[in-house]
Amino acid sequence: MELKRVVVTGIGALTPLGNTKDEYWDSLAKGVSGAAPITRFDTEKFRTKFACEVKGFNPLDFLDRKEARKMDPNTQYGMVTGDQAVVDSGMDLDSVDKTKIGVIWGSGIGGFSTFQEEVMNFATGDGTPRYNPFFVPKMIVDITPGLLSIKYGFMGPNFATVSACASSNHAITDAYTYVRLGKANAILTGGSEAGVIESGVGGFNAMKALNPPTYDKDRDGFVLGEGAGAIMLEELEHAKARGAKIYAEVLGSGMSADAHHITLPHPEGAGIELVLKSALEDANISPDQVDYLNTHGTSTPAGDVGELKAAQRVFGEHAPKMNISSTKSMTGHLLGAAGAVEFISCLMAIEKGIVPPTINHFTNDPEIDPSLNLTFNKSQEREVNIAMSNTFGFGGHNTSIILGKYSG
Repeated sequence: MELKRVVVTGIGALTPLGNTKDEYWDSLAKGVSGAAPITRFDTEKFRTKFACEVKGFNPLDFLDRKEARKMDPNTQYGMVTGDQAVVDSGMDLDSVDKTKIGVIWGSGIGGFSTFQEEVMNFATGDGTPRYNPFFVPKMIVDITPGLLSIKYGFMGPNFATVSACASSNHAITDAYTYVRLGKANAILTGGSEAGVIESGVGGFNAMKALNPPTYDKDRDGFVLGEGAGAIMLEELEHAKARGAKIYAEVLGSGMSADAHHITLPHPEGAGIELVLKSALEDANISPDQVDYLNTHGTSTPAGDVGELKAAQRVFGEHAPKMNISSTKSMTGHLLGAAGAVEFISCLMAIEKGIVPPTINHFTNDPEIDPSLNLTFNKSQEREVNIAMSNTFGFGGHNTSIILGKYSG
């Protein structure tokens, strides 16, 4: 069976750094931090009082009031970025075969704020179960791809992926695979998350997971973020036939499991080494061809070191020659949406010839090899022909996707 080539023809982004792909990239390239005091709720009794919130977003600027009320913020973010990607793709929806276009979406938690609101209303009420009739459809993870398919009439493969912080990378990998196998001409994919609420911050506080993100020696946790990223993946010939702009080509992907612990990564990065090798093999490229590695880089001491050590084993003598950065140092950790927004950062790095930085680095970590170019504090210009994006999730889920400059 001849595998199809898969390209990116549309992008949408709603992030703590900007509410469009261009705003997002401009802030990334400038090394802007998206962290700020939390505005969604009173943090007086919470240990963590800052997060990377989406700023200046009003769902009524994009959605009908009646429809917006039926959606959790997680879904609102997905609908807005999905529309951005469809518009950006330039696809004529009246002429394409919608039975061959799908939607595959990732989210780690789904309608978190809806769940919190409904349960708290019941818990503080008189015990009568007066639940909103939209409680379940607002909460479930798969409602976002469902609503996107309804909006555009896309009747191809349609489902959601849930693998904690690897969710949207798994969604993109699945979309890539379906298009590659010829089961769809195009798939709108990506992920969203809206976890900056009391339950989200309190839950991660209880795990002692939240604190400023860097590769700094004193790091000890991540900053919680929110937002969404959307990508239109399309079969190459289908894209060329309609004269689409092509951002980059998806060259390969890898998946693995740590098979180790519910939250802690494998201490030697065994699963990470496996997923890197798997992605490189799938893309049929050698390690020395990779110019930029966007790491999972959450700012947990064990996770960061294990990922970099695994990368050094895989890339060998080439490891110091490529740029490495964690864009979570600017966006915070968008949980299930992280893979999508970091995939977009790799796309833009290829297009612009600029590697976004790892900000907030002050003191070197003796556990991290100083020969590695972690692109500290300032973006660096270089030709990026091939970029690689890692995303890992609680439960030991590992994904890696490789993008290449489209060469015709």
